[in-house]
Amino acid sequence: MLLIEWTASAKLDLLEILDYISERNEKAADRLFERIEQDLEHAAEHPYLFKSSQRVQGLRELVTHPNYIICYQVTATSIKVVNVVHARREFP
Repeated sequence: MLLIEWTASAKLDLLEILDYISERNEKAADRLFERIEQDLEHAAEHPYLFKSSQRVQGLRELVTHPNYIICYQVTATSIKVVNVVHARREFP
């Protein structure tokens, strides 16, 4: 299993998303966080299972929830979480 690394910007993305949801429904924010953790553990075990990004070369996209996409890069020793974005947000 590969290590899971977070970029500073990805951590900030996640915190902003969870803060926004938590203001409206704290339990929903907790459930989303748990789901993201579980999905990233699965990605760390099977890093090439999720599709290659057509938006950003070299990244893979994990749809962790219908509204949220985790963009990550596979390295020799880890998966590096680069972004956590809302599915309707235009990126990069």
